[in-house]
Amino acid sequence: MCAIERWPEIGTDRLMLRAPVIADAPLVAELANDPVIARNTSRLPHPYGLADAEAWLGAIASQDPHRNRSFAVEDRRLGLIGVLGFDERRPRQTEVGYWFGRPFWGRGYATEALAGALRWAEAAWGRRAVWAGHFDDNDASGQVLIKAGFLYTGEIDVATSLGRSEPARSRRMVWLA
Repeated sequence: MCAIERWPEIGTDRLMLRAPVIADAPLVAELANDPVIARNTSRLPHPYGLADAEAWLGAIASQDPHRNRSFAVEDRRLGLIGVLGFDERRPRQTEVGYWFGRPFWGRGYATEALAGALRWAEAAWGRRAVWAGHFDDNDASGQVLIKAGFLYTGEIDVATSLGRSEPARSRRMVWLA
């Protein structure tokens, strides 16, 4: 395995992607405690409280940096606006996921953060492909992925959604370096 920086920082024009820290817990909980955000993710329950944010932040400390990376996404002027993470769910198959607080939707933040993270994943982390998915009824996430260079694979998965409390159809996509 290559020597990699444990907690890299990724800068874009407006954003900084950095290691999440325990001090982020109150704002993560506040932003994530939105039923619409939970409904569009697979792993966020609703309601989402401070204990959930603290548990997530605690789990990050034990991540294997060769397989998983989590980032707090900050607007350089506004502070924390969302999170983005890479997770190797299957051997050599890295998947990316993200969510942003609803006040920050429609401003290009997700596309900018994802593009910066993918550049880092290729250059510093050695990833040549990254997978993603979005629920059938979340066209906005599909557009973010397309703008970042993802292509539809034609596969449809049935994915668990804690926020929906039921499985949902997910359209699979891939980004190739």
